[in-house]
Amino acid sequence: MKTAVIFYSFNENCALVAEEIKSKLNADLIRLYPKSDKKRGKVARFFWSFGLMIKKNPPLKPYTLDPSVYDLIVIGAPVWAGSPASPIKTFISEAGITGKNIAFFVTHAGGKGNSLEEFKTLFAGNNIVAEADFLDPAKGKEEVKQQIADWVEGLKG
Repeated sequence: MKTAVIFYSFNENCALVAEEIKSKLNADLIRLYPKSDKKRGKVARFFWSFGLMIKKNPPLKPYTLDPSVYDLIVIGAPVWAGSPASPIKTFISEAGITGKNIAFFVTHAGGKGNSLEEFKTLFAGNNIVAEADFLDPAKGKEEVKQQIADWVEGLKG
């Protein structure tokens, strides 16, 4: 099964999960970056991320994806204000993915909000095969690795 793992990560929690999924599924990995993605200090980073939260579709740096070559597309995003992060919403609106097997996951620090339900809405016209949320992946690495392994086994089945 040819698989792509596509994700946006702000503080590397989503990257940790995406890379683990990639290795377990031998998948292609596509990381998305907003065009204005720069290194910032903590305070500047907070205000920059707040700006992305309220901006509907921040432009992304170029990426390459041909959805037709994949049997499964796994999408990952951090949760911002109870929703998937806005850069992943830009990707979804640009990519025009329909008729595919989709799995998605979110990472968060304490509340997934309505993010999984919103993902289902954003991927209408596709076959949703799995969903997951991962709490503080960087803090509970071994526990999260087991959660990812169990989730990936379900994707293989």
